[in-house]
Amino acid sequence: MTTPDAVPLSGPRFQTEPARLYREMRRDHGSVVPVLLDGDIPAWLVLGYRELHQVTGDPVLFSRDSDLWNQWENIPADWPLLPMIGRKQPSILYTVGERHRQRAAMVSNALEAVDPFEMRGHAERFADELIDALCAEGEADLIAQYAMLLPVRVLARLYGFSDEDGPGLVTALNDMIDGRERALAGQAHLAGSMARLVAERRKEPADDVVSRMLADGSGFSDEEIVQDLMVMMAAGHQPTADWIGNSLRLMLTDDRFAASLFGGRNSVAEAMNEVLWEDTPTQNVAGRWAARDTRLGGRAVRAGDLLLLGLQGANSDPQVRTDASELTGGNNAHFSFGHGEHRCPFPAQEVAEVIARTGIEVVLDRLPDIDLAVPADSLTRRPSPWLRGLTRLPVRFSPVPAR
Repeated sequence: MTTPDAVPLSGPRFQTEPARLYREMRRDHGSVVPVLLDGDIPAWLVLGYRELHQVTGDPVLFSRDSDLWNQWENIPADWPLLPMIGRKQPSILYTVGERHRQRAAMVSNALEAVDPFEMRGHAERFADELIDALCAEGEADLIAQYAMLLPVRVLARLYGFSDEDGPGLVTALNDMIDGRERALAGQAHLAGSMARLVAERRKEPADDVVSRMLADGSGFSDEEIVQDLMVMMAAGHQPTADWIGNSLRLMLTDDRFAASLFGGRNSVAEAMNEVLWEDTPTQNVAGRWAARDTRLGGRAVRAGDLLLLGLQGANSDPQVRTDASELTGGNNAHFSFGHGEHRCPFPAQEVAEVIARTGIEVVLDRLPDIDLAVPADSLTRRPSPWLRGLTRLPVRFSPVPAR
């Protein structure tokens, strides 16, 4: 499958200019691009909107079953992408067919029972605590001191963790998602934390997401529920943190959203939607595996080939975004939450939106004259082709007392 002009799915351009990189990939290779993962492992990156719709809409031909992969014999035991492209993981990500539909229903029902007013209350309280810790200083890094700390604290509370567990979960999640040398250690910490919580709730149920999943009548094992909780925590924390950071960056650097900084709340939602189109936190997702030989976007895809879902590339496909300078308004036909039976469940999308919007609004309420403390073009991104988020967002503001 390896082609001589395959593009390495790494390097500084994913950090500095991914939009241009996706345009060049599309120009040179079309809508389905041959790429190389760590260790020169070949895969396909699907950048076309129509092609991505086809892949995510046909779970039989393009399966979520990673056992189909034709590269397993080339994957070392310490491959840093194993937490993201795992084998024999008994989680919702790798379940197919009717069993997947049952698991998706279990997760959706457990999240749907969350009281949205109570969740917003948790988000406001944790956000206020984080602002209290920095508001008297007159300057802050809204990534490290705020966005990276908020979603996991809310999710931990909803799932049933104590507030003290939050910092360790943040570190573990970030290590796992970045896919570097600490990825496997982060995964182990997260798995251990989830297993302990499930064992506690098995003995003593409470009004939380974990207890509701354990009470579901579909017969899933504790190990399966632990795996699903890890997926939910990873998918719920980091992209939501990046949604907060990317939205605040847009509002602080784009004149179209200046009114938001001075009390115009309607454009908070507009900025958040713009980010999902133009700067989506989840850029690329692994993946799907071809169940048989097929053709996609003019490419000969072989049975067992890995296809990566190029969500940002598809969102910016010129066939659907004919004028990228126009605001997207309320158009939510983006791929930022996926598509098909493995898309992010709607209740989980609502949880992410409540946490992100509350986090942004609390910043604007508490720090009304906030401004960027560095030139906009000096802001840098994490070196990941998978998730797109800022490394820092330095701001300044008039010092105010903690509440």
